[in-house]
Amino acid sequence: MTKLRPIAIYLPQFHPTQENDTWWGKGFTEWTNVTKAKPRFLGHYQPHLPSDMGFYDLRLSEAREEQAKLAQEYGIEGFCYYHYWFNGRRILEKPLDGVLNNDKPVFPFCICWANENWTRRWDGQDADVLLEQSYNHDDDRDHIRYLCESVFSDQRYITVDGKPVFIIYRSDLFPDMAKTIEIWREEALSMGFPGLYIAYMQSFNQRFDPKEYGFDAAIEFQPDFSKSPKKNNYWFKKLFGLLNSNKDAFFHDRIFLYKDVIKNMIAKTKPNYKCFPSAYPMWDNSARRKSDAYIVHGSTPELYGEWLEHIVSNFKPYSTDENFIFINAWNEWAEGNHLEPCQKWGRKYLEVTKEKLFKE
Repeated sequence: MTKLRPIAIYLPQFHPTQENDTWWGKGFTEWTNVTKAKPRFLGHYQPHLPSDMGFYDLRLSEAREEQAKLAQEYGIEGFCYYHYWFNGRRILEKPLDGVLNNDKPVFPFCICWANENWTRRWDGQDADVLLEQSYNHDDDRDHIRYLCESVFSDQRYITVDGKPVFIIYRSDLFPDMAKTIEIWREEALSMGFPGLYIAYMQSFNQRFDPKEYGFDAAIEFQPDFSKSPKKNNYWFKKLFGLLNSNKDAFFHDRIFLYKDVIKNMIAKTKPNYKCFPSAYPMWDNSARRKSDAYIVHGSTPELYGEWLEHIVSNFKPYSTDENFIFINAWNEWAEGNHLEPCQKWGRKYLEVTKEKLFKE
């Protein structure tokens, strides 16, 4: 049986930056949103507060090492860092730079280019743009050369058949995705790599055969909003809205039950092309949004374990190296979505992750 490689998606937002100081106020980090969150209805789990790791600062090597140690202890193979590039300008780069400039942690990693506009709405839309994402083929070359020189060459970098794994979050935003991929592959070969293994996230309803644009594979992105239960929203609002003091904010949120979500995910038809499966432990972005939050209520380690067990039982790796399962996320605290221990659940999500991933 081919070994599985569980990869946890990793957010590097937990440290002060000049940009965040300017846009959101001095000292802003992801923790700022996390700690302000409050329950919006009876039984709503907010705020999500860390336990074992505390309110860490990702500029510190000790924090990054502790994360890797914890992930490795519970069967996570590596982290997929979100990478931010705006025509040569990088944002939130310090955590990954700290890894690249240090031999610790000794823990595999890859990157996903979060190629969206940087906005005030936290949702990748075009309103209130702070940093605009633009595309041209000169930048395609500059970008991939930088990655080949500074990131892909690291011995800890995750590969498939020796080819660095590079993930694109929003393939739909490129004016000519196929040409960009062609350029990237040419440049990687010219710089001595055997090639690149390029995958795209199936976010924002992007679902197509990866070969169509020259990708090697797709990655199921979770939450898959297209498969959200349709019936929960109404009765859930009616029931809990009566008990909620902030009715205006509440009635603009979208609320679903985790048990119904995983039922839809388990029933989902498997695509007939190369696609790596994904799961998420919980989801609630109300810490980031005053209204129009997407709240998946009622997650438990047992329900998450049921979903993960289904994935492990039904996923057949495409090759010895093409054996990834993605978990979103390691530390998306302001989206109420984390494997890292919290004050409510402790390490239970990590424990069930290890149990289901390595079940005989």
